[in-house]
Amino acid sequence: MNREPTYLGSVSAVAGSSLTVELAPQVSSGLLIIGGKTHRVGQVGSFVRIPQGYNNLYGLIAETSESSSVDEIRDTHETDRRWIKIELVGETIGDEFERGISQYPSINDEAHLVVERDLRKIYGGADSGQIVVGTLSSSDSIKVSIDLDKLVTRHSAVLGSTGSGKSTSVSSLLRSIVTDEHGAPSYPAARIVLIDIHGEYSAALGDIASVFSVIPKDGETKLHIPYWCVSSENLIDFLCGPISEGNKSLIFDRIVEQKIAFIQKNAVPGIDVGRVSADTPIPFNLKQIWHDLMVYDNANWDDKEKTIPSYTDEGDAETLSPPKFKPPGAASNPPHKGNGGAMKKQLDLMRSRLLDNQFSFFMSPGEWQPDADLKVKKDLPELIESWLGHAKPITILDLSGMPSTRLDLLLGSVLDIIFESALWGRNYKEGMKNRPVLLVLEEAHRYLSAGAVGLAKGMVQKIAKEGRKFGVGAMLVSQRPSEIDETILSQCGTLFALRINNATDRSRVKSAMSEGISGIVDSLPVLRTGEAVIAGEAARLPMRCRFKLPREGHFPDSKDPVVAASWSKAVGEEDYSALVSAWRNQDPSAAPK
Repeated sequence: MNREPTYLGSVSAVAGSSLTVELAPQVSSGLLIIGGKTHRVGQVGSFVRIPQGYNNLYGLIAETSESSSVDEIRDTHETDRRWIKIELVGETIGDEFERGISQYPSINDEAHLVVERDLRKIYGGADSGQIVVGTLSSSDSIKVSIDLDKLVTRHSAVLGSTGSGKSTSVSSLLRSIVTDEHGAPSYPAARIVLIDIHGEYSAALGDIASVFSVIPKDGETKLHIPYWCVSSENLIDFLCGPISEGNKSLIFDRIVEQKIAFIQKNAVPGIDVGRVSADTPIPFNLKQIWHDLMVYDNANWDDKEKTIPSYTDEGDAETLSPPKFKPPGAASNPPHKGNGGAMKKQLDLMRSRLLDNQFSFFMSPGEWQPDADLKVKKDLPELIESWLGHAKPITILDLSGMPSTRLDLLLGSVLDIIFESALWGRNYKEGMKNRPVLLVLEEAHRYLSAGAVGLAKGMVQKIAKEGRKFGVGAMLVSQRPSEIDETILSQCGTLFALRINNATDRSRVKSAMSEGISGIVDSLPVLRTGEAVIAGEAARLPMRCRFKLPREGHFPDSKDPVVAASWSKAVGEEDYSALVSAWRNQDPSAAPK
């Protein structure tokens, strides 16, 4: 009987979506030569085709095995039978490939090797809405594309151990989204916000991104996160530490008073002052509130009604100079004793936060800082426009100069601003419903662990559950998937799994992927740098893919120090004054004066 040259063997067992194929004797060498090309047989993760008349079923090889016997007389080892286990993933009806199957194979149905013409049917071309991210690992001529709509709206995760090429792959993926293979813009109206924890990505994406940095370099913009955009509850916890509910309510009242005064002084249209709360994103002067609280907490009074403070020095809110008061008089004589500094610890901490240079992007937000007359040069519309409304498709928020102890609050505030903009702007053309945004969250395990309780995690949970309705998508990037909250990871519809060495991390990734592709997932420890298993809603099929390498000069700034070369040099005279000056100024580019 003449068979096609791609013939591998016949189906010997079927169990649900799994089936076993017994390999024919003619493929015992493990090689088939078809059209002048050599193909290896039985490679885990490669495809097998099972003809069903007009249709073809396709499956992935998950496992190979054999039975053998020993000839004791001749002292030889002979292989009797060889099998491959296959997980069915889809079918072609004519030339159209679809995931899922409409029928099952029967015992003794033929199984065939998949060649390039079959792969082209499976993976198709870069149709509208598809973006080419790399090539198939098993065939460099087959381009791999993913569905942009599902990538953004159904969320995703890029996971891989240190050194697996994660940062390079992320920058390659983002560049593939916004430019074509020639570098021309393919989605000029894209909105991608990349949270860069280590300051790696401006080197890779600076030509197609606007970069906002806590400590800006040439060509970058100073990042400001106005304190008055932050949840008042979290703001007070940050400023004052532990504080009684009564004193917290007192601060909230002062905040609301200032916000109402801002509306009235600036004639802000369309706001009902009766509905203003401490969390309404309206500017207020935090330094003035500190000064007023210092008077409230420390003043002695010239009158019994406590309306006239007994000053020796009124202090200055703008310079954070505290007011000073005359000591209380004897018996019932003025000055009359006030609260006696009951909030001293909290107000001292608030002042130190306001003075701390490392928090200047937050506590003194430049043109978004209200002056003594509650006037601002820029308001919330200009802030959102600067992040989401500029001409470039990517926004990089470089948080590498941000204090790590406060990452949760400040990152959570950024996410809160963007999500609330999407929620309340869903009926406007500037809103994310009409022009979606993709949030790329680096080092996700640092603030999304199972035990974490904070604003950032709460906002990511909200985006994962509700973001799709308002045009907000998330892409998590992490080297420790086992430390990410399982509920959040399960919301990621597409996974890009690069090389993962840790068994616990591999187990978490395997549980998040489909049961039917365990053979591919088991290859995670042996993936090459820049190679990933892609599975989920944005991928036509689970696949091993090699990401496109960026051009020279477009790699992330994430290289390890060259230890051997640097240690082999002679040590000359060193001056540590610049280092100390940078430390004291909380600015790595600062020089001693």
